[in-house]
Amino acid sequence: MNVLIPVDGSAAANRAVEYMIASVAWLKESPQIHLLNVQWKLASGNVKLFIDQDTINDYYREQGNAALADARAKLDAAGLAYAYHISIGTPAEAIVQYAQEQAVDQIVICAHGHGTLSDLLLGSVASKVAHLARVPVLLVK
Repeated sequence: MNVLIPVDGSAAANRAVEYMIASVAWLKESPQIHLLNVQWKLASGNVKLFIDQDTINDYYREQGNAALADARAKLDAAGLAYAYHISIGTPAEAIVQYAQEQAVDQIVICAHGHGTLSDLLLGSVASKVAHLARVPVLLVK
């Protein structure tokens, strides 16, 4: 099983990782786990006149690694192998695109809400991923 877990560094996102760790016991074989952090694209227009691309890339990498740190530590402690990646863009679209590129069988994502009523029930990113994804999406509370 090839599983994608998007993480943003929040406690809710880490619950999805904890759920996956707990679920390994009932799987026939250890899953291939992919952790993904998506950084919002910062550089547009005149920003690149003042900050070079290497500095921007370093920022994305630092922020992404910080967001992935807890999830990586949990998987390391559980002795589970994983790959991790940092993408730049709009979270839901980047998650779905990465899922397609890696041919994942399932996306395990936290469901925490902010905003409108439908977003409050599922979470705006989780809701959009569930709508856009071509693979099953498991929402973890």
